[in-house]
Amino acid sequence: MSFVQPVTLTDRGVELVPLALEHESGLRAAAADGELWNLRVTSVPRPEETRTYIETALAGRDTNARFAFAVRDQATGTVLGSTSYHDILPAVKRVEIGYTWYAARCQRTHVNTTCKLLMLTHAFETLGCNVVGWRTDNFNHASQQAIERLGARKDGVIRGHAMRRDGTIRDTVMYSLRSGEWPEVKAQLLYLLDKPRPSKS
Repeated sequence: MSFVQPVTLTDRGVELVPLALEHESGLRAAAADGELWNLRVTSVPRPEETRTYIETALAGRDTNARFAFAVRDQATGTVLGSTSYHDILPAVKRVEIGYTWYAARCQRTHVNTTCKLLMLTHAFETLGCNVVGWRTDNFNHASQQAIERLGARKDGVIRGHAMRRDGTIRDTVMYSLRSGEWPEVKAQLLYLLDKPRPSKS
């Protein structure tokens, strides 16, 4: 039995459902909102690569290395982006959260915070994880700031670790959160989600 079982997670109008080929057109539309594939420090697929992106994620599920979700608007079913558990290590009860991206219109909204609350709650409280990790490009400062806002600790930098889509080699910044730190982080995420947001005029 795989460590991460198929599950649908929902809260505050956001829904995480197991990624499937049926989400291809929705993912393509979400990526087109902001032409996110042009960002060199992300894993967003180009329109013509969307099906391959999903197939790769499903292959990771078959080997228990990755479990990808489609992020959807619960009311409309519209696909907003994608996120995954990956580098899943059942023996030490560790997962990482990554391959995360959202349509431009969802950025700086409650969507990412809600997804992190859902995934961290599931990881620590259902899967019984000891550690949840993140990794990001050393030049993806927005991602690093978002991870640090969660309360994760910076573990270090792996130099010359991975290839970017443009062929350059990146350094990878590693972060982690331990189970003992989760209650305080959960309280902070709930605070961020519950506090009044300024109205957009």
